[in-house]
Amino acid sequence: MSATDRIDPAGLPPVDPNAAPKRRGKLLIVDDEEGPRMSLRVIFKDKYDLLMAEDGPTAIELAQQNDVDVAILDIRMAGMSGIEVLERLRFVRPEIEAIMMTAFETTDTIRQALRLRACDYINKPFDIATIRSAVDQAMQRRLLESEIHTSAEKVRELITELQNRTVEQQITKTHNDIYASILHDINGPLTVIYGFIQLLIKKLNRESGFEVEDLEFVLERLRLMERQAANCIEIQRRYLSFLRRRTGETTPVGVNQLLRDLEQLVRVHPSFQENEFAIKPLGGDVAVKINGTDVIQILLNLTVNAFQCSPTPHRVEMGGEVLGVPLDLTQFKDGPNDRLLNVESLENTVPLVKLWVRDSGPGIPTEVLPKIFQPYFTTKGPRQGTGLGLNIVQRLIKEGNGALHCHTLPGQGTTFTVYLPGAGLAK
Repeated sequence: MSATDRIDPAGLPPVDPNAAPKRRGKLLIVDDEEGPRMSLRVIFKDKYDLLMAEDGPTAIELAQQNDVDVAILDIRMAGMSGIEVLERLRFVRPEIEAIMMTAFETTDTIRQALRLRACDYINKPFDIATIRSAVDQAMQRRLLESEIHTSAEKVRELITELQNRTVEQQITKTHNDIYASILHDINGPLTVIYGFIQLLIKKLNRESGFEVEDLEFVLERLRLMERQAANCIEIQRRYLSFLRRRTGETTPVGVNQLLRDLEQLVRVHPSFQENEFAIKPLGGDVAVKINGTDVIQILLNLTVNAFQCSPTPHRVEMGGEVLGVPLDLTQFKDGPNDRLLNVESLENTVPLVKLWVRDSGPGIPTEVLPKIFQPYFTTKGPRQGTGLGLNIVQRLIKEGNGALHCHTLPGQGTTFTVYLPGAGLAK
């Protein structure tokens, strides 16, 4: 048997030398008579941290400044009675344990003490063993409750941290998927364009006798391929630039260019299937003060969510406009068909860019709507989604000082509207 396994002669379990010491409870003694007050001090001074008060206002002030666990209150005191003091203490420290003392017991005072959840009621002059037992039991309950509360808080913090890390990992994964998809999608056209150019060059070098019309046709195709190749290269450069600036200052991004890039991703997405899809660009191009990949990720998540709202083929539309006046937030009311999120972070100044994704699906049930932005909430099967898409959308919009409005009608579909701060005309 090791030294740490030895049993204490008193029969108590061994003490872990590395364990954090348990805190001493804090006891508040309130009595306007010095004799009883000092007697209680002598009884408990070696066991608990004591706070002494000779009247109600002093007791309340001490409770405001200290984490009091248990209070011993004399019911009859000059000025504020013990019942009045306990009532005030309940506002300051709702969790406090209270023991009432009196030399004049009445049914009314007992009833009032019980109403204020006093845990014990002791007559004066008190018996030492009785008061000790009452305080010790009250202190044990309070300290145990405190430990449970602390443990619960730690568990909640760990769960929140785990959820945040998982969401951040999912955001990073989605960003990487976007980059990989963009590079994959433009690699094919680039390869075809390059091969076609090489073929035309060989044809022009090898054969003669081209008619003027043939030459003009070839030259026009070459110009088209050149523009397409330049667009592909620009997409690569733009998104690589976004990646480098992910944690730095955000450069304004033209919304119509983002919508064009997004359409390429949507058309090849597995969720597109037999659904209809249409994009309506802004009347005049404008920039937004948010990372370009974040805008694409927001709209792509909303679009995929719209595709997946029903197994039956339906229509999904995306569009936007520039608002010349700030939002009138009084017009937005949360209810069975509406939710408005991130109002507290919205940069509600013009120009504001309004982007929407609308579907003709079945709509969102009233009981489900309040839950759709919670992490891991999903109505899909276990292999059809992580339940993080809409939560990621909300986070990215909040980081971009925007707001998100969801409007749904059963049987008629759902519209998600994103409001983002504009940055003038895109250069």
